[in-house]
Amino acid sequence: MAIKKQYLKSKPICKVTFTVPAEDAKEVAVVGDFNNWNAKNSNLKKLKNGTFKGVLDLEKDNTYEFRYLVDGNYINDEQADSYKWNDFANTENGVLNL
Repeated sequence: MAIKKQYLKSKPICKVTFTVPAEDAKEVAVVGDFNNWNAKNSNLKKLKNGTFKGVLDLEKDNTYEFRYLVDGNYINDEQADSYKWNDFANTENGVLNL
C-alpha cells in the first residue's frame, strides 16, 4: 500500500493518492472521518495490474483517521503516519497527518 501527498500552493488542499494492491478484490474504498466513514463516494478504481488507486482532495493542516474497506473487510495501511485506538470500532485506525 502507498500514500502520496501533494500539497497545492494556490489552495489549502493536499491531494492524497491512495494505492492498494488487491488483485483478488472486487471493491476497495478508503473511508475515514473526512467522508463520515461512507464508502459510497470513496471507491478506488481498479487498474489493469490489479492495484486499486484513487485521489482525494483533503484540507491541509488537519489529522484524519482512515481505513481501507476491501470487499467488506476493514484494513489499515502500513504506511499510515501513525495509528490511533478507536473505542467504537474496538481497533486501531490509520492516521493521516496533513
